Amino acid sequence: MTDRTRDVVNLPNMLTAVRILLVPFYLVALLYHRFELALGFFVVASVTDLLDGMAARMRKQFTRFGEVLDPIADKLLLMSSFVVFALLGWVPPWLAVAVLSRDIIVLCGTLILYLTTGVLTIAVTFPGKVTTVLQVLQLAYILLVVNLQGEVRSPLALNLAVLVLTVFSGVQYVMKGLKLANG
Repeated sequence: MTDRTRDVVNLPNMLTAVRILLVPFYLVALLYHRFELALGFFVVASVTDLLDGMAARMRKQFTRFGEVLDPIADKLLLMSSFVVFALLGWVPPWLAVAVLSRDIIVLCGTLILYLTTGVLTIAVTFPGKVTTVLQVLQLAYILLVVNLQGEVRSPLALNLAVLVLTVFSGVQYVMKGLKLANG
């Protein structure tokens, strides 16, 4: 195995790849109203997210590939969830639009930053991590309630908290990217 292959094929990156591969199965389960399966896929995907970070730290296997792949896996799961949850009426469409807009703006900004400066990633901020955790908790809450009660609407207070953190962290990432772009 070459050094380059070892940098790509390691336990943390394999766990991240599993998370990406679970997304279509999760979405199909949601769209076919197999909510118990969707919850299972979501839990497994969430656990692999925790495990890939732990494995990278414990095994000191931080790679450029993993640094790029991990946020892509997170965004695929979160963005697709908010779209489908909005279609199912579980979250308001304005919240799904806010989550998608923030992530698309950050992804496009990261690409522009890379093309203009060679900097590929922007370090994750504390508000960015809190936003992701709150979004995951909101989605998990909704999936649990729909499995237990059969019907759900996300509480307005939770929707507003996710909105405020999503917008705040998005603005913070934009400011950080502009600062990096300006040297």
